[in-house]
Order: sequence, then C-alpha cells, then structure tokens
Amino acid sequence: MLKTMKDNFSGHAADYARYRPAYPQELMAHLAGIAPARQLAWDCATGNGQVAGMLAPLFNQVAATDISENQLKNAVLLPNISYKVEQAEESSLEDQTVDLIVVAQAVHWFDFERFYQEVRRVLKPNGIIAIIGYGLLKTHPSLDQVIGHLYSEVLDSYWDPERRYLDENYRTIPFPFQEVTVPPFSSSYTWTPDDLIGYLNTWSAVKHYEKQQGHNPVQLVEQQLREAFDGETTTVTFDILTRVGKLPTT
Repeated sequence: MLKTMKDNFSGHAADYARYRPAYPQELMAHLAGIAPARQLAWDCATGNGQVAGMLAPLFNQVAATDISENQLKNAVLLPNISYKVEQAEESSLEDQTVDLIVVAQAVHWFDFERFYQEVRRVLKPNGIIAIIGYGLLKTHPSLDQVIGHLYSEVLDSYWDPERRYLDENYRTIPFPFQEVTVPPFSSSYTWTPDDLIGYLNTWSAVKHYEKQQGHNPVQLVEQQLREAFDGETTTVTFDILTRVGKLPTT
C-alpha cells in the first residue's frame, strides 16, 4: 500500500505563514554555494513559500510544490518562483535538471522510498539534497518547563507518529546519500506572549487535540505561559536540523 502524505496544515495556512519561524538566509546561501550550479532549485513541500522566497535571489528558477492548495494561496509571489500542487513523490520536474532540493520541516510525512526515487531522477550529477527542520524551541528554564509540559504531557498522545523523526533530530530518517557536513545554524527571535501562543497554536498535535476534545489545549497552559515570561518579551531560539547529501558516486 502506498503511503499518502498527511495534510495537517491546510486548515490554518494563514496562521502557519504568520507564526512559523524562518530559516537563516546564511543556511540557504551555504546550500546554494555547494550546489553544482544555480540554475534550478526545488523547494519540495513548500507550504507558504517561505524557503522558496529565500532561494529565489540565489537561483535562476525555483520550483515550489506542495499538496496543499490553501498553503500555496498564502505563498510569496516572485517572478522566478513557479508553484504547483504536486506530491513530493510525483513531481513534473524533468530528469537531472535540479541543482538543489530543499525539504523544510516536511520529509517525515513522505513515503521515503518513493520520494528518494524522485530525488535520484531529478537531481543533477553532484546535485544537493538538503533535509532541514527544527525541533522544540528553547527560551529560558521556567518557560521551557511550561512548553515542555504542553508538548510531552498534554499533547503526548496527539502527535502523529512521524513526529519522532524531529525529536530524533532527523538522525534516524532513511538517508541513502553521500553525507555532506554543514555548519550548525539556528534562528532566534524576540517574541511576546501572543507570538508564542500564536506559534503553539500551529502545532499539528494542538489541532488533533481540538478536533478530538472540542477545546484548545494551549488555553490550559496560557496563564502559566504568560506568567513565565521574563518581562514583555523573551528570546526564542530554534536550532536548525540538517541532513545534507548528494547522490553516491559509482
């Protein structure tokens, strides 16, 4: 039986676009720098086009695909980005045309075997595939404790099984490529309590909980979150997870 990619995010695409963290531009520049050329990048499972927009200044063309038409309606529009509603495992890209493939916070939803077949088909010789993402955010100890309680206890049984790949920093995903080492990257922000709550409300487990229980689980800890803030804002950091590789040489 073929695995069908889950679409957990169409229903709140606008919030996803507003509250989800961005990736460092330095990471995109690094990936572009190790690609064989800067002709074509593929942002696979582009969502709101966040990564596509970062790749656009670095490549002649960016192909951006996603299964969610609602997500693409919130995507950044630039003349050298082409958006298509397509499965990651079945793109319309031509053989051996792609210099860089980026999959941001999404590969754990894919049918690995079929997607990697597609990677082998479309990637140029010496082309780069970059699996990137981020795990649980870090703030300061008292706030981290409240967030950790929500994540691990309140929502424990509401996370999709695939979430474990993020908890394991993408080290346990199948990755049949020649590994390329990249420097560590992180993204940091100054957030208000409302920013944090807005972000937490984009978690897929929050949506699953709401659907099953009929109320929002973030509200259960909202007062604790606000009380744990050190002043009006706090620094929030996301360590970027990376698995970068190229096709094995034969």
